[in-house]
Amino acid sequence: MKIVSNTRLIKKNKKIGQILTIGALIVLAVGLYYSFTQPEQITITFGALLFGFLMTQIGIYFGNRWGRSPRPDELLTSGLKGLEDKYTLYHYVTDVPHALIGPAGIIALVPISVGGTIIYDENKNRFRQKGGNLYLKIFGQEGLGRPDVEAQYTATDLEKFLKKKFPDIEIPSVDAILVFTNPKARLETNGSPLPAIPLEKLKDYIRKRGKEKPASLALIQQIQKGLPEEDLV
Repeated sequence: MKIVSNTRLIKKNKKIGQILTIGALIVLAVGLYYSFTQPEQITITFGALLFGFLMTQIGIYFGNRWGRSPRPDELLTSGLKGLEDKYTLYHYVTDVPHALIGPAGIIALVPISVGGTIIYDENKNRFRQKGGNLYLKIFGQEGLGRPDVEAQYTATDLEKFLKKKFPDIEIPSVDAILVFTNPKARLETNGSPLPAIPLEKLKDYIRKRGKEKPASLALIQQIQKGLPEEDLV
């Protein structure tokens, strides 16, 4: 498998996360200073604490995705290691974070880092999470949200990107896969409208899909040749 990453973007966003985290600590320190030395300045104190908390949350968001190793791109690369060279895995190269193009077709990979039990509720047509780390849910951006909706938008964005880049090629439909990267995640997702796969089973799923629903190799190679073949540095 070939891997193409936008290392320039990864380094940039990692640095942004570090700056935001340090800046948040400074702003919070200012808020605490005023709360002890000038308690009557409640507007400054409250504003600094609120702004510092928001900066902390944004810094955590950037840190989880760009600073902390293994990052989502590193986890996906590891999980797909061993796929044949007909596949190319793109990280932050297209209009979506992670795209896999090869014999299994064009796939938008959506990594999900939450733990606990993940259930697909067919009655409500949505995913639910039981358990998981409460602290991380509040302060670490670990909430499940609506991964199905995120995946649909991701697949649509990737398809639009490819159609715009290759106007003379009939782009096949783009699918999305939810990839649960947390080893503590337990999936009960029968009935899900889109694949929800634990990371350790992703490679086998892709290989099986490539055999059962093979894409046109000539078309796939044409698309791969039109995309970057080396890391963006």
